[in-house]
Formats: sequence, C-alpha cells, structure tokens
Amino acid sequence: MTPSASLSTLLLVSVTLLLGGCSALFPSRLDTAQRLDMLATGELPLDRPVTIRWNARMVPYIEAETDHDAAFALGLVHGHLRGAQIALLKRISAGRLSEMAGPLANDIDHALRILGFGRAAADIEAALPPESRDWMEAFVAGLNHQQAMQRRQPPEFALLGITPEPYTVRDLLTIGRLAGTDVNWLAYFSILDQRGQRGFPALWRRVLEAGTNSTTSFRATTSQAALSDILSGFSKSGSNSVAVSASRSASGGALIANDPHLGLNLPNLWLLVGLRSPSYQAVGMMIPGLPFIAVGRSPHMAWGGTNMRAASSDLYDVGDLPADQFTTEQTTIATRLWFDDRRVLRHTPFGPVISDAAVVPGAKDRPLALRWVGHETTDETTALLRAMRATNPQEFRAAFADFGVSAQNMVFADTKGNIGQIMAVTQPVRSGFPGDDPVLDASDPSTHWQGFVRTAALPHVLNPAEGFVASANNRPADASVPIGFLFSSEDRVKRLKQILAASDRIGIEDLIALQTDTLSPAARRLATALAQRLRDAGAGTALTQILAGWDGDYRIDATAPVAFEALLYHLVPAVYGAETPADLPGIYTQWSNLDKFLIRDLDALPVERRHALLNQAASLAAGDAAQFSDWGDMHKLRLQHVLANLPVLGRFFRIEDVAIGGSRETPMKTAHDLVNTRHAARYGSQARHISDMADPDANYFTLLGGQDGWLGSAHFIDQVALWRESRYIRLPLRPESIAAEFPTVQTLRPMP
Repeated sequence: MTPSASLSTLLLVSVTLLLGGCSALFPSRLDTAQRLDMLATGELPLDRPVTIRWNARMVPYIEAETDHDAAFALGLVHGHLRGAQIALLKRISAGRLSEMAGPLANDIDHALRILGFGRAAADIEAALPPESRDWMEAFVAGLNHQQAMQRRQPPEFALLGITPEPYTVRDLLTIGRLAGTDVNWLAYFSILDQRGQRGFPALWRRVLEAGTNSTTSFRATTSQAALSDILSGFSKSGSNSVAVSASRSASGGALIANDPHLGLNLPNLWLLVGLRSPSYQAVGMMIPGLPFIAVGRSPHMAWGGTNMRAASSDLYDVGDLPADQFTTEQTTIATRLWFDDRRVLRHTPFGPVISDAAVVPGAKDRPLALRWVGHETTDETTALLRAMRATNPQEFRAAFADFGVSAQNMVFADTKGNIGQIMAVTQPVRSGFPGDDPVLDASDPSTHWQGFVRTAALPHVLNPAEGFVASANNRPADASVPIGFLFSSEDRVKRLKQILAASDRIGIEDLIALQTDTLSPAARRLATALAQRLRDAGAGTALTQILAGWDGDYRIDATAPVAFEALLYHLVPAVYGAETPADLPGIYTQWSNLDKFLIRDLDALPVERRHALLNQAASLAAGDAAQFSDWGDMHKLRLQHVLANLPVLGRFFRIEDVAIGGSRETPMKTAHDLVNTRHAARYGSQARHISDMADPDANYFTLLGGQDGWLGSAHFIDQVALWRESRYIRLPLRPESIAAEFPTVQTLRPMP
C-alpha cells in the first residue's frame, strides 16, 4: 500500500469511527427512569431475589439474603453506573491506551506495561481466602452480566473504539494496583533528568528536607505529561481524614470526616453505595470496579484514610548486574488506526527496567530498575472487606494484616466512642534511605530489602488525650523501620488540628466547615515574609500592603491570593535562574519547596540582585493581578469529562468553569501550579464523607460531579451544586430510614 493510500484509509476509518461516536459528542438526555430501565433485572444467576432501592440522587441500597447475591448485585450496579469508566480503568492499568488513542499513546503504553500493575495479580488471586475469592468472583459475574445484557453500550465505547470484553478477577486486582500507585514515583521522575549534573546531590537533599506534594509533575513532553496525569489522577495520593472522640463531640458520639483527593475529572472516581447482606451492612464510597467500600460506615465503625507517603519503592542502578539477571519478553501494543507496535520489557530481581521507557525522564546510559511493594503478593481486597465487618478497634487493625499499597493512614471511629489511627502498609525493611541520590546500587547488598514489616508491628493511635486525630499525608509516628522521606507539608494537618482544638464540643457543622476551609497559615507566613523584603527593596507599595495584610485565606472573593500567586509566578523562576516556571525542575515549583526554601534562597542572593528581582517581579505581578477581580475570577473549577483531554474533540466534553476557593495545601484542596493567568485546579478534594457515630443514620456524603457516569444522564453532574454549597446526601443505616429515603425499588429476579 502506498503512503497516500495509507493516509486515505486512515482518514476514512477515522471518519467512520467518529460518526459512530456521535452519541458521545452529542449525548441524549436520559432521566432517572430511563437510566434505571437499562439495569439488567431478570433471569439472573442469584440464589434469592435481591432488592435495590434508589434515592433521588441515584444512589443504590442493595438488600440481599446471601453474600453471593450482594456481591453480584454490586457488580451489576457498578457496570450499570460506571461501565465506561471501568472499561477505561481496565485498559489504562494494562497499558492499552493505544487501542483507543492510536500511535501517539504507544510510548505511554510501553511505560505502563513496564510498571506492570498486573504483575502480581495471578499470585494475589491464588492467595485469596475463600470468602474473598467468592465475593470477587460474584462481583465480576455481576459486572459481566450487566455489560453483556445492556441494550446500549456507553457512548464512549464508539468514540474510543472499545469493544466489550469480559472482566476477570485479575483485571480488578490490576485496577486496584493502579489505584495504589506509589506517589513517590512522581517525585523520582521529576528529577531523574537532573542526575549527573553539577549540584544534583544538593538538589536531592533539598527534596528530602522539604518533602513533596501529591501533584509533583514531570511534564517536559506531551507523553510525559499524560503519564504524570495518569499516575497522579487515578492514584489515591492525597486526602484529609479526622476523627473526634465522644468526649469532644456535641452529640456524645464519636465523629469522623474524610475527603479523598484525586484528579478533578468527571465521572468522579468514587461511587456511593449502601448494602446489607448476612455478613455486611455498610454505606460509603467505592472505587468503580473494586468490590469493597474504601471510605464509609457500618453499624459499628466508620473509616477513611490518607496516603501515608511510605517509601514503598526504590530505584536501583542495575547496570553492573550479570546478563543472566535480566529476563526479556516481547509485548505487542495493539494500535488503533495504525500498525501494532512491538516493544521489549526487561525485568530483574530488583524490578522492571523503567529506564527503557521513553517517557520516563533521566539518563538512558545506565539501566534503572524499580522495586515496588505493588509487585509483591499483598491483599487489599480482603483487608477492606474485613474492615467492613469489624466491630471494634482491635478487629479493625487486624483486618489490615496483609494490606500493601498504597500505604494508608487509616483513621476510624466506633459506636463506643473510640477513635484511632493505624498504619495500613507492607513496609520494606532497609538500612536507611539514600542520602545523595535516589538511585541505589543493586550490586551493594546493604541496599537490598531485608523482608517486610506489616501493620501489626507498627505503631497505632487509640483514644489520644487531645480527643481527636488528624491526618493529611504528613509525617506519621516514628516506627521500628524507616517509613518514608517524601511527606507532604505540615500545613494542612496543622490547620485541621487548629480547627479541631478551637472548640470543646465539635459537631457536624464544624466538620463541614473543616472540609471546606480555604485558609493556609503557611501562605500567610510566606506572604508576610515577602512583604517585608519588598519593603526593604522599595518595591510595589500597594502590593506590599496587600500581602502584609493577608490572612492566608484563599476564599473565592479574596483579592490578596491573586497578588500573592502572581508574585510567586514571576519571583520563583527568577530566584532559581529560569525564565518561566516551566523551565524549572518540577520540584522547585512545589509548595513544599517554596514553604521551606524560598525565603532562605532569596536572602542568600546578593542584596542588589535580590532587590532587582523583587522590583521586577512586583511590577509584573501588579500588572497580572489587575486583570482579576478576586481569586474566584482567576481560580476555576473546570467541570469536564476525562475525554476533554483528547485533542480536537476534547472541547465537546468541557461543561463549564466555575469559581472556586482553596489552593495547594488548604484543607479544601484545589491544587494548581504557579499561575499568573486564569487557570483550572487539576487535583483536589473531589468527595466528602462525615459520620456521627451517635446516630446510625447520620452519614453524609457528596461527590464532585454525580453518581451516574453515563454521558447525558440527569445524574451525571447533579451533585456539583451540593459540593459547591457544602451540602450532603444522607445515607442512613436504619431499615425504616432506608425505606423512606430510597423510595424507588427494583427487584433482581433469579433464573427460574
């Protein structure tokens, strides 16, 4: 075939596929009744009839007489509400983006396959306890049945060229490993290309001292940006979680509040569900495609967690390993609208050779391998299923005996007034962390892992004297083994504790205020310090006054954050010898670095140089700030489907931009880069949960977006107003409350 004929064929196929995807570009409006009519309800492989009750926001409550039937119905509901999303997660976790996006995704798929999210799936499946295996298999059966029986496939299928295919337990375990991505990879990848350059050991020591944010990026190229967005957007890399003891509670019962932080795309990466079966009764939040409630409430306990930032991975230089230590396999990347691409995957006893991936930054002259706990046989599914059944703190802690990734600070509260926090992790035993370079020498035995330490052997907190616990990706308690080195700034956790300590009797309204708090004490300190230096430089009188008087609150109607962010945008690259923030290694623009080092580095400059930079930055910042009336005018929440990232067609999936408060390290996180123009937050608080253990019905949730992932559904974005207005959906546990608040009833009928 000639090149011109190949191009003509490609264009013809493209047009045909795009016409087939018009339902995604222009989805028809579907009301609740139409959507519920699409759920498969008849002649199902069930033991008994199952009742599904739906509330006004299309949240299901499943009532089943057997655990098998409950799990099957859960899978059915997941497939019904989030079928396209689960199909996408399956393909991303397996490195199959090219089947949807064409040859431009080949390098990304190669990197994902090297990372090997499914590498341990077969061993994990083989080691599952019988009750977990039965639950997962029933869930998969329900997921597959809904996909096979629905009359219409989700609109995204035609647009992306997705053909329905059966799911397996291993698929779900692989999706779970994607959700368990090690956030430390983002920090590693952001600085690897600096290795070998003068001053790199000092840069690495700076990283160790400052820690990192959950949104560290390595966005040098389009493909690297895509991989960075996948690893940060789909992983559980952030969050806030607090619990309040009964002695500090206005109701007399323990309280808990959780808000996970993830990528801000639609559909939401959480799904609200309630269920009751012989072994389980709970309400809460599930990751689409995973068969357990990760954040929620049972009659006995409520739970949530934050990423622990444990060092679950090490990088190794494997260049001196003998050849027989490398295994090689060929992988074929099926590519839409193009030829299949064959790539090589290499593996060593220290993990896959990630330097073979073109989109992983860094020198390619020495092979680098990644050893990750996620390649080991750990069992997160059983841990969460047992947590759902736990009746006291001891059972809850024991549930996480084999939990691995991503390491979590699990916070809990129970109906007896107890609160606490555990380390849910499988932690490598090592002699220490690298001091001058994140890459270890595989030929040095002192760098090798010496087994693992698990939850039962690590410290935990139960009923602390202050009457509350708070976690926000900060450094945890000291342990018998080194836990990590890239923790988040202490800014959020200090603010959470400040709010909790301010009241003797904390109620639901206080927790709502906590989850929507937009104040950053560290931003206030940095702004005050910069204002003093601006005065010393004789720069920007008006700007100086704004910063000096700012309380650090990134509320929507505040003007000071605009001036502060514009000043940082111009000052930070100037201090570090760059033209723009994009010219700097990502670690330099991280809030953790700015909080720790900016004033120190600014003061280290010669006086004349410092004053010149401050005057120039203040002048530019004043011009930028004058374009915006307040922070909400500059800082936006972009409501868009994940397909908005597609070239050309992406505009069809952008719904609207709305003003929003918050910032990088405020309790209501809406993270952003260094900015001087109108911009959209790309990561942050996308779901909320609050429970009062004094009342089985006092469980409140809301999603940024909606419950239904079907494009065009009335419930695709119907919770956005709730989220913006700090309102919640109640998910009760009492049968009479459930019957009253979930009035629409469907019956799943077993086969005759």
